[in-house]
Amino acid sequence: MCARWTAIDTALDPAQVERFRADLERVYSEASSDYFSFGVAVSGGADSLGLLLLAHAACPGLVEAATVDHGLRPESSEEAQFVAGVCRKIGVPHRILPVKVPRGNVQAQARIARYEALANWKDARGLDMIATAHHADDQAETLLMRLNRGSGLPGLVSVRPVNRIPGASGRLVRPLLNWRKAELEEVVRAAGFEPVTDPSNTDRSFDRVRIRQALAQADWIDPVALARSAELLGEADAALSRLVSDTYFERVEQDGAGYRFAVDQTRYVRIEVVRQIFAEMAASPSRSEIARLVDRLERLENASLAGVLATWSGEGSFAENSVPKVWWHFQPEPPRKLN
Repeated sequence: MCARWTAIDTALDPAQVERFRADLERVYSEASSDYFSFGVAVSGGADSLGLLLLAHAACPGLVEAATVDHGLRPESSEEAQFVAGVCRKIGVPHRILPVKVPRGNVQAQARIARYEALANWKDARGLDMIATAHHADDQAETLLMRLNRGSGLPGLVSVRPVNRIPGASGRLVRPLLNWRKAELEEVVRAAGFEPVTDPSNTDRSFDRVRIRQALAQADWIDPVALARSAELLGEADAALSRLVSDTYFERVEQDGAGYRFAVDQTRYVRIEVVRQIFAEMAASPSRSEIARLVDRLERLENASLAGVLATWSGEGSFAENSVPKVWWHFQPEPPRKLN
C-alpha cells in the first residue's frame, strides 16, 4: 500500500513526497489499503508532470500514466511523446490516447473527449481511480471566474477533491488542491525536466487567462486560502443538498399527473425543491427561471413555465420570520384552446 512504501531514490524533497502521500490518502482513503493502483493524467505541463513525479516517488509501482492527444495543435503529438520519454526514464507505464474533438465549443468538446478516453483507459487497465493535477491556483481562478459571473452556491463549489469521472464511471481524485503551481514547477525543476508550454495559457481571449494574470498581480490574494474557501463551500453545498432532499421527501406529494409542495424552509431550499419537482415532470428550465417562478408564488400569484402550471392554495404570507401555511401545486399546463 502507498503509506508503507519507501519513496524511491529521487531528487525530490522527502518532505514534499510525504506531504503528497498524506494528501492522496485524504482524498482517497483506499490509498492506505494493501492493494490499489491508479492512473495519472499527464499533459506534459509543469502541473501534471509534478503530479506524476510526486505520485511515483510516493507510491512506486502503483502508478500508470496516460496522455490524451487532442490533435488540436501541431505540437500535441510531440508533447505526448515527450511525456512517454519521461515515463520511460522513471519507470512508469504510459499510454498515449489519441482523440477526435468534434466541432463547436472546442474547450468543452475537448474536455468531454479527454475524460471519456481516460475512463476507457482506466477500465482497460483495471485501475482504481484517476488523479489529475488541479491545484490551488486553478481552484482560486475558477472561484473568482464564477463569482464574477454571479454563480450560485453549486457553481462556487468549483473543483471537488473527489468526484466521478465526468460523463463516465469511476472515481476522479485531485490530491494537489492545497499545492501552489510554483511548488509543482519546483518539483519538476528538481527532477531535471523541462515541462512543455501551452500557448493557450497566455491567450487573453480566455477568461481564465485574464483572471490568472490579475491574480499574479494581486500579491495580497492567497490562492490557497481561496481554494480552502471553495472546499468549505463544497461542504456547505453538500449539507444544503441533504436538506433539500429531506424537504422534498417530507413535504412533496404526488398529485395526479403533478405534485404539491407544503411550503417550508428558506427561499434557496424552495427553489431547489421546485427544480426537483420540475425534473420529475421532465422539464428542465434554468435555475434563474425557477427563481422567478418562485418569486411569483411567494407573492401568491400563479405562474407557468416549461409546460408546467404552478398555482397556490392555503393562507399566510412569506414575510420575514413567518411560517406560511401554503401549498404550491404543479400540474401539466393544459393545452391552449384554438380559436
